[in-house]
Amino acid sequence: MFDKMKGLFEMQKKMQEIKRELDITIFDMQSSDGLVKITMNGSQEVKELVIKDNLGELEKAGLAGSLKETFNRSIKRSQEIAAQKMKDVTGLNIPGLT
Repeated sequence: MFDKMKGLFEMQKKMQEIKRELDITIFDMQSSDGLVKITMNGSQEVKELVIKDNLGELEKAGLAGSLKETFNRSIKRSQEIAAQKMKDVTGLNIPGLT
């Protein structure tokens, strides 16, 4: 019983370390049209949002689409980072995190 408790404690400790690593893992994602750049951490917190300064009318119309695309790609990338860190620590490939 004590071995199982110790194992659970070790797993909790590893998970806390993964959380800390995700919090400090920063990456940038730019929209395919170059209008938007999002800086996000591995915990899916947006750290910075940059929108191109000199937008014309056509570019303004596409801004919402660019924001959506870039944000969704950023979330997917943060999930990939989390899955890799989990795999590195646990040796397991956890479904839904890839």
